[in-house]
Amino acid sequence: MEKQPRLLASQLLLKNSFFEVSLNGVLLTWKEIPTKKKRVSGGIHYPFKVGFCFPKFHRRGKGESGTSHSVSVSEILAVRELDVDSKTKDDGRWQKMPQKSTEAYPYAFTVSYVERAWQHRWRCSDVTFHCLEGALCQQWVQTIRGQLAALTSRPKHLLVYINPYGGKQQGKCIYEQKVAPLFTCASISTDVIVTEHANHARDHLRTEAELKQYDGVVCVGGDGMFSEIVHGLVSRTQRDNGVDQNSPEEKLVPCTLRIGIIPAGSTDCICYATVGINDPVTSALHIIVGDAQPMDVCSVHHNNTFLRYSVSLLGYGFYGDVLADSERKRWMGPARYDFSGFKTFLTHHYYEGTVSFLPATDILGTPRDKTRCRAGCFICQHNGQLYSEDAPEICKTDPDVSDSEYEGGWRVIRGKFLAINAASMSCACPRSPKGLSPAAHLADGTTDLILVRKCSRFNFLRHLLRHTSKYDQFDMTFVEVHRVRRFHFTPRHCQSDSELDLRENGKRLFSQICRDHPACSCSPAYSSWNCDGEILPHAAIEVGVHCQLIKLFARGIEEQPVFEDLANPCAI
Repeated sequence: MEKQPRLLASQLLLKNSFFEVSLNGVLLTWKEIPTKKKRVSGGIHYPFKVGFCFPKFHRRGKGESGTSHSVSVSEILAVRELDVDSKTKDDGRWQKMPQKSTEAYPYAFTVSYVERAWQHRWRCSDVTFHCLEGALCQQWVQTIRGQLAALTSRPKHLLVYINPYGGKQQGKCIYEQKVAPLFTCASISTDVIVTEHANHARDHLRTEAELKQYDGVVCVGGDGMFSEIVHGLVSRTQRDNGVDQNSPEEKLVPCTLRIGIIPAGSTDCICYATVGINDPVTSALHIIVGDAQPMDVCSVHHNNTFLRYSVSLLGYGFYGDVLADSERKRWMGPARYDFSGFKTFLTHHYYEGTVSFLPATDILGTPRDKTRCRAGCFICQHNGQLYSEDAPEICKTDPDVSDSEYEGGWRVIRGKFLAINAASMSCACPRSPKGLSPAAHLADGTTDLILVRKCSRFNFLRHLLRHTSKYDQFDMTFVEVHRVRRFHFTPRHCQSDSELDLRENGKRLFSQICRDHPACSCSPAYSSWNCDGEILPHAAIEVGVHCQLIKLFARGIEEQPVFEDLANPCAI
């Protein structure tokens, strides 16, 4: 990489030691100037050699002896001139007495920057430099601010939606106490809307919001709140560009505004899969530095009618039944998911149908390889570029094609399935760190179609348990996985809409009888589709993947430093 010219360099005071501080277009660096005799006042002195980094206790920017520190300009949050005299004013609080060496350098400025902590966490750290002259202090402040102003990817004005009812109902408190002060520090202005009912944010984005005055949209809540933002933003973009969302073959226009997620819900799968941790401060810092992570979005249609968008999981069978049953037990709170999951596992229903899909060809990566989607993912970059240059043709499928045969590039599979899942990302979460499809990618223009055929309860339990283990969850005879660009599903006996409606009405009637008489062991003909936590009204659907349709304020999961892996044996 070409060496960057210095913009500014000075010898400044930091924690009673002199540092050589330099700034170029990429890095802010401060290195302690060696002295023959070192005096350390207060704190612990570690007599390490220059440049040594103690992995467990060392923290950048604290001014330890013989250390050198660098911070990327892109990860500097703000710089402010410090009024040193104000520190000595008596405000009735316990104060530390100023050092004599600091009194000789009465001018100071503080740089706030991103510091990486444990397990993908980011924190805001401060380092304060003292100057002998006020003019030099102002020169440093103005130069750093000039570099920050040149970072055009950073947002300056954000539209924020807060869901006060999601999760533990702490969304408003999380934003006001943890996020808003960081936005203020970074000079980001916000318009905040506290949602009052379901789909409030979606409807506001579709119709009322003046999107041209914002640099991004932030949601404070869980995956349901994020889904509202996606539906509102994508629908508004398509309407403004004259795109018909009801046409499955229509190519959708990507959204220009980025979306930020401040996790405050009961499930925060999207945040966990794109950042690596559900932490409001970390997510807020990704927004401030202006990160951009593209993401695929699946559109779901039924008979040329648009139903919903999906960004994480489409599940039919097991996951659909769990959601449908849990919706009738909302009074149980989050515990309803565990109860409904156990109940659905015991019922062990399977469903007959036909799955037809268009395999993704000429791409890098497979659903069973060992690669993981991480920050700067090469597969997402390569496949995204390939998709944009040569989008696959939409082929018509022949309903009479038998299993394992191909027609126009499509493959058709008929059978009895316990679960049909389409994972557009790993779907990792704290309970399942690897997710449903560990090798799925965020922005490669594909989704991983997982078919779990009818099997015994014991074998299905083995499959479910592998979601939480290191073993290959697809290494089973009754499980198959395909990386696809499009797929259709048609349940058995679905000849017409009228027949489907009749059967659905009958299903509701007899399912009510079955609930009233638990001894009845009849199996329902249809399941429900779980679309990112919402139930779809139809079982027969068409799904298409739209490559990199939206962008998040994120950069993907960063690789962990080596010393963290050594300190944490579980990570190896």
